[in-house]
Order: sequence, then C-alpha cells, then structure tokens
Amino acid sequence: GDPEAGEMGLAAVPGRQAAFRQGLAAAVQYARAVGCPRIHLMAGRVPPGTDLAAVASEMETTFIENLRYAADLLAQEDMIGLVEPINNRITDPSYYLNTPHQAAAILEKVGRPNLKLQLDLFHCQIMDGNLSRNLETYFPLIGHIQIAQVPGRHEPDSPGELNFPYIFELLESLGYTGYVGCEYAPKGDTLEGLGWLRSYWESRGLQHGGTSKA
Repeated sequence: GDPEAGEMGLAAVPGRQAAFRQGLAAAVQYARAVGCPRIHLMAGRVPPGTDLAAVASEMETTFIENLRYAADLLAQEDMIGLVEPINNRITDPSYYLNTPHQAAAILEKVGRPNLKLQLDLFHCQIMDGNLSRNLETYFPLIGHIQIAQVPGRHEPDSPGELNFPYIFELLESLGYTGYVGCEYAPKGDTLEGLGWLRSYWESRGLQHGGTSKA
C-alpha cells in the first residue's frame, strides 16, 4: 500500500484489490530471489473516517477473496502465506486483524492449506493473554512465531510479563520446528541485546549456535 496515505497492507481493504495483487507479485519476486518460502499478507487498516462495524463484513469478504487469490499464486511457487493479528490497543488502533481467534476463523473460511498463522506473542499477550492455551489451540495453524517482551517490546529477558524460557520449552514440547522471529526493539546495542539467546542455549546444555556439547 501507500504508507504516506496511512496504508499498512491491503489484503482486507475494499477497493484496493488490484493494488494488493501488484504488491503480491512484487513480493513473490523478492521472495524467490532470496529463497524465502513465507510471505506476510498484511490485512491493512480500517479506512480513515470509517466505523469498523459498518465495514467489517465487506472487509472480511475482501480479505477472504484476496487470501484465496494469494494462496493459489503462492502454491505455484511452493510458498506459504501468513496472516498476523496486530493488537489495536497499543500498536495500531485501526488495524483490521487483531486476535488469533479472528485470524483462525478467517483461515478456516479461506480453506487453503498453504495459508498459516503468524503468531506474534507480543500482540497476542496484549489482546488476549492465555498464551499457553492459545499456543496449544492454534498450533496446527502456526506457520511462524514472533517474540517481544510485554509491554516494552524489548528483548525477551527485559523486565515484563512474559516468561520466555517457559514459552520456548512449550514450543519445543509442541513440536515447533520453524523460526522464531525477534520482532523487538533492542534497548541498546543489538549484539549485546542477543545475550539472552546465549544464556538460553547454555541453560539447555547447548553451545553458541545451538549445537550440543555431547
């Protein structure tokens, strides 16, 4: 979309279907070039000056239509499309897709196996909490995980609400084998801020890089 016009994704925005398809085609070219198998299909914001209740049905219809188009296109490239709920309490009051429950319902209606849930635990905690049950419930739909401490959105070992060693072990027990994206703003130096990862590996009996000492 057009960031200067206040757009942040187009997949659920009525009347912007052609622009969504153009953007998707460009994203596929970039993804193919760098060997990236997953693309985040951003839902977008409720149009300015519009009440969500008045356009919710039309936006869901547009979202489903665009997601089906995207899924069929991505299937030809052996790629996966991701949808991410973004909290509307702190981060973006106008964003259309806000909870994993809403995302799961839309994915069920779309009915394409190569569309998955991009679950950012920062947004999920702010909107719903109950992370253990939500991870267990939506695990079959999850295609990517992102993390940040709540409420500061800094490193996972910074002061906050979430116990990330517990969450990481839960993901392991559930059989998650995908990437965990560090979707946080470092409090200071980026490399120093990655010390939490070294500490976590060591607590699990692993060396730097995740290789077993054994």
